[in-house]
Amino acid sequence: MDRKMRASGVLCHISSLPGKYGIGSLGKPAYQFARVLHRCGVRYWQILPLTQTGYGDSPYQSVSCTSGNPYFIDLELLQKQKLLTDEELKAARHTGALDYGALYSERYQTLRKAFSRFFFDDPAFRAFVKEGRHEDYALFMTAKTVYGGSFCDWEDDLKYHRPDALEALRTEHHEEYLFWQFLQYEFELQWSALKAYCNELGIRILGDMPLYCAYDSADVWANRMLFKLDDELKPRKVAGVPPDYFSEKGQLWGNPVYDWEVQKATGYAWWRARLKRALEQFDAVRIDHFRGIDRYYEVDAWAEDAINGTWQNGPGKELFEGIDGEIIAEDLGTDDGSVRAFLKSTGFPGMKVLLFAFDGEPENTFLPHNYEENCVCYTGTHDNDTVAGYVSALSSEDFIMFRSRVAQELERIGLILTLGKHSKSICTAFCRMALASKARLAVLPIQDILCLRNDCRMNAPGTPSGNWQFRLHKIPGGRAMRRLKKYVKKYER
Repeated sequence: MDRKMRASGVLCHISSLPGKYGIGSLGKPAYQFARVLHRCGVRYWQILPLTQTGYGDSPYQSVSCTSGNPYFIDLELLQKQKLLTDEELKAARHTGALDYGALYSERYQTLRKAFSRFFFDDPAFRAFVKEGRHEDYALFMTAKTVYGGSFCDWEDDLKYHRPDALEALRTEHHEEYLFWQFLQYEFELQWSALKAYCNELGIRILGDMPLYCAYDSADVWANRMLFKLDDELKPRKVAGVPPDYFSEKGQLWGNPVYDWEVQKATGYAWWRARLKRALEQFDAVRIDHFRGIDRYYEVDAWAEDAINGTWQNGPGKELFEGIDGEIIAEDLGTDDGSVRAFLKSTGFPGMKVLLFAFDGEPENTFLPHNYEENCVCYTGTHDNDTVAGYVSALSSEDFIMFRSRVAQELERIGLILTLGKHSKSICTAFCRMALASKARLAVLPIQDILCLRNDCRMNAPGTPSGNWQFRLHKIPGGRAMRRLKKYVKKYER
């Protein structure tokens, strides 16, 4: 982030874009959305992880932390390559709610038809495979297809990622192996084109990098010594956070935690390569659960909740030595002072969330009048209620108190607004507070720009289903986007 320039951003994941085929893609609607942001003067498009989704349909539980989600491959672009017929494209249409179960059972069938017509000996594809960027992913997904289950259930030679077993898998199931390479090849072609288009418009892509990897993933399978696993490759300790404002029993994520001593002995080679890859793929990277690099919370793998975990020291600032790029730290959660000092030592901007600001405490660090410039202000995140959803759920008494606190803050920072009796006026006030704040970057979720309610929430932490399903019915425009354009200009973003 340019330390001398104020900027605005919009948070909208690729999956949430409109389209004919059941989920957002890297096709026409993505380009249309980029043009809308450009017309509004928005300089950052923030997305969630682009990775292939895993358990719970979550992009934070991927089978590979460097994969691209095959669901995002635009089918119309495949049809233009003559890899799909008109009839196959028509059969793939699905305009209802986002249904991951239907996608899993139907989309891969469509993609396999495209693969059957692909020219394997294309020099560009051969070079892509030879580069080996997705080798472990392709082998992992091949084994998943052939043997099923978790990698810890495979026969020992394959389970322990032994070279002879990998070569046998690659040779005996070569077409399956090439299918998974093909998916990543097509994804990267489409993603690179979209990103280049956004950059030409002056829009920077703010990507998202989860701190942890999913257990049943190519990352853990191929790098088992970097994680706290037992001799049978089962997790000994798993990640989470203690009780906080999201969950009274804490959050038990289940991801295996890193063995940072082993990582350090390698010069953090794997982790740094992963981060550098993210900084190549995006213009800026938000590191999710950044505080876990300073101190992390680990829980016994057999625990039922996250109440009785313990804090351990992470690698700290040395993890970023030799890394050059724009990084934003998701520093939310329990604050014991250590993470603040760590964040300051890195120089990375942290996050301020307006939905956490109005508890009646004037020293609340999420209140705009308490901001320093080197931060990123959000109305809310993908883990929050939408602003309209939060407000509409308040009782009449609580709403009056909340509105009063918002009005006090508006007065403190010199914004003259009349707050009405409905959530829409609060949404508008939140968006304006974020854009008017000292924060160098202000990011607004598309749901808050459009004043959408809780049925449009992206994720509710701690709930196992019903998440990651929000989609726009059409590319946004009209009054809401004109209002965004007006305030982006007014507040010099």
